[in-house]
Amino acid sequence: MKNQENCWWFILSEGNILLQPQGELVPYGNLDDLPLTESLVVNKVYIGDYQSSPCYLVELEKQPDIGFGEYNKLRSLLGTVDERLFDMAGRAFQLSLFYKTHQFCGQCGHKMQAIEWEVAMKCYHCQHRCYPRVSPCIIVGIRKENKILLALHRRHQKDNRPVYTVLAGFTEAGETLETCVEREVFEESGIKVTNIQYVTSQPWPFPHSLMMGYTADYLSGDLKIDHRELVSADWYDIDDLPLLPNEGTLARKLINRLIDQSS
Repeated sequence: MKNQENCWWFILSEGNILLQPQGELVPYGNLDDLPLTESLVVNKVYIGDYQSSPCYLVELEKQPDIGFGEYNKLRSLLGTVDERLFDMAGRAFQLSLFYKTHQFCGQCGHKMQAIEWEVAMKCYHCQHRCYPRVSPCIIVGIRKENKILLALHRRHQKDNRPVYTVLAGFTEAGETLETCVEREVFEESGIKVTNIQYVTSQPWPFPHSLMMGYTADYLSGDLKIDHRELVSADWYDIDDLPLLPNEGTLARKLINRLIDQSS
C-alpha cells in the first residue's frame, strides 16, 4: 500500500477514529510509515486538503491492535483541535457513512458504484446518482434582557451532569431558515421571537447535519415546553448560568455571543 507524500490520515473503524497521543492527534505523514497492511484496509478515499496537504479517509474492517495510537469517538476532537481539522474529521465520518449506506440503488435496487471524479455513487443500470446527505437545521440563542433561554434536552441529559443548551431543530421541506427558527422555538418552548439574526454555520457530523446558527430576541408568550423534546427550560441570568456545552460547539458560540452583547 504505497503513498509517498505526507498526508493526513483519518483512520476509521467501527465508528471510531484512530488518534495518536501527540501533535494534532490525527496521524500525519507517509502512509507507509503507519503500521497498516493491505489486508486491514477496506477503503481509502481522498477527501480534501488541510494545511496544503492531502487528506484521506482510511477504513479498517475492525479495530486491529496495531500498536499505534488509540481508537476514540469523533466527539473527543471537538474543541481540542483546530476547527478546520475537526471539520475534515467530520467529513471523513460522513463520507464513510455515505459509502456504507448507498451500496444499492434506491430507485431500481441494482449495485451502485463510486464515481472517481466526484463524491457520488451511481447506478449504471438506471443512471440514478446519489450524493452525501446533508441535513440542514437551525440552532438559536434567545435573549430576554439579561437572561438567556436554556434547555435541558432529553438527548443531553446525563446523570449528575446535565448540560443546558439553546434550542435547535431540522428544517422542513419548503421552509426558509428564518421560518424554521420561529416554528422550532414556538413548538419547543411556546414563545415567539423577533430580531432573528444569522451568526455562522457549523458542519455537525452526528451523523450529517449542517447547523445554521442564529440569535433572536424574546417577543411574547410564556414558556410551555414540549416534553417530548425537552426535560426543562428556563431563563437564566448571564451571571448565573448552568453547565454549558463545550467550547468549539456552535451552541457555545451563540451563548458566548449573547453574553458579550449583554455585557
